[in-house]
Amino acid sequence: MARKLGKRTDQRMAMLRNQVSELLWYGEIETTVDRAKEVRRLAEKIITLAIRTYQDEVAVTKTKTDAKGGKSEVTFTNDGAKKLAARRKMMAELRDLQEVRREKESKTAYKARIKDVNHPLIEKIFREYAPKYDKRAEELGKGGGYTRILRTGTRRGDAAQVCILQLV
Repeated sequence: MARKLGKRTDQRMAMLRNQVSELLWYGEIETTVDRAKEVRRLAEKIITLAIRTYQDEVAVTKTKTDAKGGKSEVTFTNDGAKKLAARRKMMAELRDLQEVRREKESKTAYKARIKDVNHPLIEKIFREYAPKYDKRAEELGKGGGYTRILRTGTRRGDAAQVCILQLV
């Protein structure tokens, strides 16, 4: 049974959605133990979904006509049906975080770096986390266990148990 965390359903789901997004973007978050357990549950489901579908790609060849009337064939790599469905599910469950400009990075370099990426968090999950954890699962012979909870003590003021939730 899911924890209610002292919030209404819509507020609770929004909070968990934000925390899962932040965890997957930054790699770790600091929160209370009860919230961390719920965030862990959701984050591991998303990572498992990405691992199962990240290799589903289809090569598509299209004929392009240039301004002079010449035809050329161009090959694109599109998502397969399973990866597309997984991508849409993740987009529905996660908040869309945007790439930030690096320190001392020019505006043109930033735009060139992000021009092909519409949803940076989803791309990060498919390009970084899924291959990493798939390789880890092959080496260990089992899946799961993508996060860990490190308890840091109690919070001053309300004495809530605080922890750091991080990706392994």
